[in-house]
Amino acid sequence: MTERVDAAFVPLVDCAVLVAAREQGFAAAQGLDLRLVREPSWASLRDHLLLGHVDCAHALAPLPVASTLGVAHVQVSCVVPFVLSRGGNAITVSTRLHEEMYGAGGARSVDDPAASGAVLAAALRARRTPPTFGMVFPFSSHNFDLRYWLAAAGIHPDRDVRLVSIPPPLMVESLRAGHIDGFCVGEPWGSVAVARGIGRIVATKSQLTPHGVEKVLALRAGYEAREETLGALLHALSAAAAWVDVPGNRAALAEMLAQPEYLAMPPELVAPALQGRLDLGGGMAANDPDFVYFHRRAANVPSPADAALIYAQMLRWGQLAPSAELEDRARQVFRTDLYARHVEAGAVPPPQARAFDGAAFDGDVARYLATFDLRTFFGEPAGASVV
Repeated sequence: MTERVDAAFVPLVDCAVLVAAREQGFAAAQGLDLRLVREPSWASLRDHLLLGHVDCAHALAPLPVASTLGVAHVQVSCVVPFVLSRGGNAITVSTRLHEEMYGAGGARSVDDPAASGAVLAAALRARRTPPTFGMVFPFSSHNFDLRYWLAAAGIHPDRDVRLVSIPPPLMVESLRAGHIDGFCVGEPWGSVAVARGIGRIVATKSQLTPHGVEKVLALRAGYEAREETLGALLHALSAAAAWVDVPGNRAALAEMLAQPEYLAMPPELVAPALQGRLDLGGGMAANDPDFVYFHRRAANVPSPADAALIYAQMLRWGQLAPSAELEDRARQVFRTDLYARHVEAGAVPPPQARAFDGAAFDGDVARYLATFDLRTFFGEPAGASVV
């Protein structure tokens, strides 16, 4: 007997594991009819997951933590038994802002986010009005990584720039219309802006926070009690993730993702992220095999340390006040034990990597936050509206 599982997703390259699980038959092989439900925004996906309209979701890693803690929304406990991807995001600026940063045809580094941040800071000092940057959701690595990059360059994310929340499919059009001066979003939208000649990529998540968790499989708490179904789903996703990470499968994967029901765009705009070869604009390119990956290096194993780091970012940017109880609840969202029970006994999460500025997270939230200038960047209200 086939069991139906409905999974929500937002059209991004990093929904690849769910798409492959359905299209390549990995879910069917486990007795599952995996139905993928395309969502227009992260707010819509969150609401449909929390209301039970879908069984699970391709979710921003901070989203189930925020929902479990009841931050700026109703409180609904969630669990994460599987990481769907690591990396995959890029910071893009308009061609106009890029020219302000580097001058017409000016040289620039393609592999140093500290240098690009310093150049942006210098450009802002010459500006009369602060630029507006888009990110996809207040509880997202896009928001946290963009803020981290800005703050490391001495740019206050809530005073020196304006941050707004925009759904990924609308980001490029917002840049074209002049509503924003740049954005941080998952691929392929940075590549789309470059291909249309309206944007330049200046930094990537793989540079800012190497090997950082990006999208996860989010479930409402209680779904894990359906052990047979969860086990079948995680086995299907693990097999799909392994298939997706094989270089020889990337051309087929790009064609698959490009279909109208998924990303609905030419495969040549989908393929670069999967291949780790991004056109940054202006004749510049990046060759980064770790730009986004889906299975290798224990990528799929969720870690309480990942959840604790997300909680730390919420503290740093004033979304939460410190609380031992909330920190403990946040750590419990990412469930290594469920992955180990259903996929790989004895699974060990990957170690935390250093950020581009050398900061490292060893699991101690207070010690981590003490490395930053909290007098400037702690406890102030976030600049982006919560939707």
